[in-house]
Amino acid sequence: MYSNILIPVAFGEGRDHAQATAVAQHLASEGARITLLHVMEQLPVYAAEYIPADLVAGSRERVNARLQVMASELPNCQSALIEGPTGRSITDYAQEHGIDLIVMPSHQPALSDILLGSTAAWVTRHVKCAVHVIR
Repeated sequence: MYSNILIPVAFGEGRDHAQATAVAQHLASEGARITLLHVMEQLPVYAAEYIPADLVAGSRERVNARLQVMASELPNCQSALIEGPTGRSITDYAQEHGIDLIVMPSHQPALSDILLGSTAAWVTRHVKCAVHVIR
């Protein structure tokens, strides 16, 4: 059983985190902490000047509000919103916060994932804790 569990959350069409939260709760020891983490990719420098700052801030606020609602529905759950490259940010967060299990959904890999690597594949290769990937 695990005591400090991380669930990376990606928002978008077809994203369902119910299975990941169910697996995390099943693998959690009594009183375990669960963290829902969303990583906001940084805007490329060449595009940042064309995106209004209030649009980015509003998006960040909406994502943070969604995360907090999701976290409020689970016992001993908190949310975190960080910015950076997704795979590296997830592994860095896990290392810095003493995470002992990452439960993350994954999609069916496409050819581009085989050549370039998906986020789930990157995390499983680089993190030092257990990873449970759900397809």
